[in-house]
Amino acid sequence: MDKIVAHILMVDDDEGIRSLVKKYLNENNFLVTTARNAEDATEKIKIIKFDMIILDIMMPGKSGLQFIQENKDKLHTPVILLTAKGSADERVEGLEIGADDYLPKPFEPKELILRIKNILKKTKEINLKKIVNFSNVQIDLNKLIIFNNKKEFKINNTEKTILEKMINNPGKTFSREDISKLINLDKERSVDVIITRLRKKIETDPKNPKFLQTLRGSGYVLWIE
Repeated sequence: MDKIVAHILMVDDDEGIRSLVKKYLNENNFLVTTARNAEDATEKIKIIKFDMIILDIMMPGKSGLQFIQENKDKLHTPVILLTAKGSADERVEGLEIGADDYLPKPFEPKELILRIKNILKKTKEINLKKIVNFSNVQIDLNKLIIFNNKKEFKINNTEKTILEKMINNPGKTFSREDISKLINLDKERSVDVIITRLRKKIETDPKNPKFLQTLRGSGYVLWIE
């Protein structure tokens, strides 16, 4: 059997649809867990980290939209709404509330697979930019942690903002003014203090930085490639 692509939670009160979607996704190398309603889904996301949720809207008890609203603070998982409610206003409402895509019933299974793969690809690209590995260093912007030679360093939101900008613009030089504007800092000289603090977390020898370097007269650059 080929490698599992992703683990998906399928939430629908219709057992026939749950079985159909599970069968088709299994045939395309997806691992599938099913839930019969929003309450059942809520219990499952407490113990399993899913790569995606396929969610019906109209279900007995809480609706799919209520499920998203109640869990949006802790639900960092792409959601596709798969439902018979297919008007333009209903699609907009679903997307505004936090869903990533919307597929009305009846649906073509091949289209569902395509939408799933497209969203997972985008999610992977975003996550790759949030977790960066170079040399003996790993920067995890999701968890606000830097691992350096088996040591763990916490980073704050200001440091995260600077690193995220630099990681997404590798090799680009940022002046003190650029960084000050980025983090809403009045005193540019304070940028030096933050950079020095970051070097202690990233560099083996902070006094002779290899990655987070100073370009004299220009600013700072992060070399990670």
